[in-house]
Amino acid sequence: MVQPTSAPSAPALTPQFCFSTAALRDFLRVSRSAIDDTITQNLNALVTPSRAGFDPSSTTQRSPQPLSRQIDPAASQEFKDQVLFPSWQARSQVLSYCALVATSPDPDDPEAAIREAEKQKDRERVVNERLDPYSARFFPREPRTEQLASVIRMEQGVENIVRTRTWGIVGERCGSDGKTWEQALGEWRKDKHLPLA
Repeated sequence: MVQPTSAPSAPALTPQFCFSTAALRDFLRVSRSAIDDTITQNLNALVTPSRAGFDPSSTTQRSPQPLSRQIDPAASQEFKDQVLFPSWQARSQVLSYCALVATSPDPDDPEAAIREAEKQKDRERVVNERLDPYSARFFPREPRTEQLASVIRMEQGVENIVRTRTWGIVGERCGSDGKTWEQALGEWRKDKHLPLA
């Protein structure tokens, strides 16, 4: 049987990792592509081939084939417990940590002095809207914590959409127990004694 792919492990969580939004997005993209974007292929890898040989009498009657074969419940549960939920947990931890970094003070912001100089220059600026209607315009640079917060909000929205889609496919192929992905992941975290990130 072909083994399903595994997601990359969570990176070392540091503020520098979070502020490097390219590295953050790369981790999320690679993790999603390894598991969620290839969920059908991963689930197909769980289907055990027929143990009996080919039966020629099976071709005497035409019967509609199901679009996708149901997966063995034990294999399905093992996939969820060993591959899917750990991948989701790793991404949740990264997003939660980076959201915390985005809401914390940032004493190491390299652009803090530049922003402060721009604000001082703006306070000294003469605004005369009669002569120049655009003279009141001032667009200060966003602190990197606000930029990070914006990225995290967007990625959390993407994560919700990806997990909903993946869980729908898992429900079709493995049989649905009526739980949402949030409920199933919460139960898995509870069983593993993990924080509800």
